[in-house]
Amino acid sequence: MKDETPDIKTTEAAGPLRQTAVSGAEGAAPRKKRSRASAKAATAALEARIGHKFADANLLATAFTHVSALKSSRKRGDSYQRLEFLGDHVLGLIVSDMLYRAFPGADEGELSKRLADLVRKESCADVAKSLGLLDDIKLGAVGAGAGARLRKSVLGDVCEAVIGAIFLDGGYATAAEFVERNWTERMHKPRRPLRDPKTVLQEWAQGKGLPTPVYREVERTGPHHDPLFRVVVDLPGLAPAEGVGGSKRAAEKVAASVMIEREGVGGASNDG
Repeated sequence: MKDETPDIKTTEAAGPLRQTAVSGAEGAAPRKKRSRASAKAATAALEARIGHKFADANLLATAFTHVSALKSSRKRGDSYQRLEFLGDHVLGLIVSDMLYRAFPGADEGELSKRLADLVRKESCADVAKSLGLLDDIKLGAVGAGAGARLRKSVLGDVCEAVIGAIFLDGGYATAAEFVERNWTERMHKPRRPLRDPKTVLQEWAQGKGLPTPVYREVERTGPHHDPLFRVVVDLPGLAPAEGVGGSKRAAEKVAASVMIEREGVGGASNDG
């Protein structure tokens, strides 16, 4: 008679394997639920700090996604860069409106200087820090030290991206509420002196033992009543910096600002 024992053993061995597989699947489900619940709680906490509950959660996620965190198959537009572009201009409009109403006696020059100070990257970064947004930025695979430095360097960008996301999700009035909440005190108490970029560049050059910056008009285009000037500023040992403006002085200030930003000089405000 044929021995059936191997068949019995095989069947008995298969039972626990099937049971283990089912138990594993059942165990994975609670973990997924816990993970989703944790992510939902983190999003809710972030929205609470920002002060806006997003109807489109993807906008909020995109506002915090650095280009380094994208997979190679995804487009750069899936990072915060497009939202940053939008938010920068929305912020400028809202702050301009706030300044116009808050300082009825100020002329265009003073308003422009105040605006430049309030919308600069450092001011946006300060707002982001005050809201605790640093650790929410999504980066690609970088070292701990490099990641911390990168997060700090993009804080201002992320703040502008958040404004852009709020504008798209809730409209202008909602974005204005966010900006007014976080910029009103800064508007009435400027965090630094408002200074002409040409003055800042000259003082920095003198501190480095360099001569006074030299500005050269290299091109003038457009009609006589609406000219456009292109000016270059030179300092020994440094690459020239170029600026364009509706007047020679405005172009010089832009050129000075370009060199200031490139060389990492602080303390300038360009009022155009």
